[in-house]
Amino acid sequence: MIAVVLILLPGLVLSAQARDVPGMPHLAQRHGATQLIVDGQPFLMRAGELENSSASSLPYLETLWPKFEAMHFNSLIAPVYWNLIEPQQGQFDFSTVDGLIEGARAHDMRLVLLWFGSWKNSMSSYVPAWVKRDSRRYPRARRSDGRPMEILSALDQPNLQADSAAFVALMKHLKQIDGERHTVVMVQVENEVGMIPEARDHGPLADAAFHAPVPTALTDYLSKHKESLAPALKAAWRAHGFKTGANWEGTFGAGEQTDELFTAWTEGRYTGEVAAAGKAVYPLPLYVNAALIRPGKHPGEYPSGGPLPHLFDVWRAAAPAVDFLAPDIYFPNFTEWAEKYALPGKPFLIPETGRVSGAQMGANGLYAYAHLNAMGYSPYAPEFLSPDDAKALGQAYDVVEQLTPLILAHQGSGKMVGMLPRTQFDGSVDLSPQTFVFGDYKVTASYRKPGSASIGAKIDADTSTTHGGLIIQTGPNDFWFAGTGITVYFEPPGKGRSAVGIESIREGRFINGQWVPGREMNGDDTNQGRHLSLPDDEFSIRRVTLYHYD
Repeated sequence: MIAVVLILLPGLVLSAQARDVPGMPHLAQRHGATQLIVDGQPFLMRAGELENSSASSLPYLETLWPKFEAMHFNSLIAPVYWNLIEPQQGQFDFSTVDGLIEGARAHDMRLVLLWFGSWKNSMSSYVPAWVKRDSRRYPRARRSDGRPMEILSALDQPNLQADSAAFVALMKHLKQIDGERHTVVMVQVENEVGMIPEARDHGPLADAAFHAPVPTALTDYLSKHKESLAPALKAAWRAHGFKTGANWEGTFGAGEQTDELFTAWTEGRYTGEVAAAGKAVYPLPLYVNAALIRPGKHPGEYPSGGPLPHLFDVWRAAAPAVDFLAPDIYFPNFTEWAEKYALPGKPFLIPETGRVSGAQMGANGLYAYAHLNAMGYSPYAPEFLSPDDAKALGQAYDVVEQLTPLILAHQGSGKMVGMLPRTQFDGSVDLSPQTFVFGDYKVTASYRKPGSASIGAKIDADTSTTHGGLIIQTGPNDFWFAGTGITVYFEPPGKGRSAVGIESIREGRFINGQWVPGREMNGDDTNQGRHLSLPDDEFSIRRVTLYHYD
């Protein structure tokens, strides 16, 4: 085992190592939000995550950069493949990494690297051939009937040593070639960790660990955070008297829930040690991503033990060198899942999302930046978007690019919100109006056309229309609105107050950081001063000034 221990105090996201490196990318709390700081300035990622194989060929990748520029990306999330960088044990080939970094620099983009090491979507498909072919030296996890799976065992030290050594070599190389340029701003360790199709490894080492006492590093953490533990975890532990010193079933009970806790600990510990070894060499921010759960599915039917909300406590105990946990959101209930990870005082990033239209991706991104203080947002496989979807996402990112200084200045301030209808897993959408209060003004966002019936009804959305956007208050009477498919109404916040009028609405653009106003929107465009409209089928910005009258 690589003897590296890196301890982070709760809520501390800026490591001492990063503070000692000038301009080093790091995470920092600013006015109530955690932001990514690059070269001393906050950086808001407008990203896309490459499809799994796209970064394995530099000539192929070269054809993609213009597409990403056209969609207004300022960063790219891209895999680094263990099997390609270490084809022979101890012999490293970083040509794909170097080419990726050179391409990003040439196109003025930053990078987040995905370490496809021991596990990618649970499986060990990206380990080198010298690992794959030597299962005696590098054992696999086993099913309950003894059959091996194509998943490296998290209980085996040679597996951990090999992965850690490769990850350390990668981080050393990044420090050498990028330690001053900071093209690479963050690294994901492993990818969608978890056990499938069973809830835990049943190999001999795993069985021995499962029947041994639960490690004190975990029970000590749970004891320290007893009052804030996830409800299911706390209930299972309480049912067994908050016991310590007993085996896993004696501590949490028998069944798939305990099997999953065991997997979260063992794979979290393994991932955390890989992360700690790399961070000790080059302290970039590190995170781990999660494959989410379909309703009604059980551990093993989804990647059991991954960094899911009901397992956050175990992962934080197991992997203190990991700065944060992030969701890969492919289900329709975007807001529900995003809110589970956008926790107060914690960094928030959406590294993968998709399976919706480009316009909906854009609307979701605006909401994430404004309402959840996201430091980055990234649809998956943007190179394969249809022309219409790529255009819509690019238009949304264009708006974000224009508003980035305002977004960064107002994250966590209480002066910025996102507007997005809530969608359920079954695809039904609640189009009820949403209301926000900004000082002397109540702002109501409606996702229906003015005058439509049943304005508060819960119905299926019109699939031809996307709704979403943001509001930023920059002065007592001054606001910025951006988005699509929203009608906004203004009132005083309480009864017995004067009425609210619209002094002016301007469309326009930020050019080189300066607001260049276009048309003044009045008359028919505001229903004679009754509301603000963010038109359907485009993302736009409006500058609004309000006033009170008796």
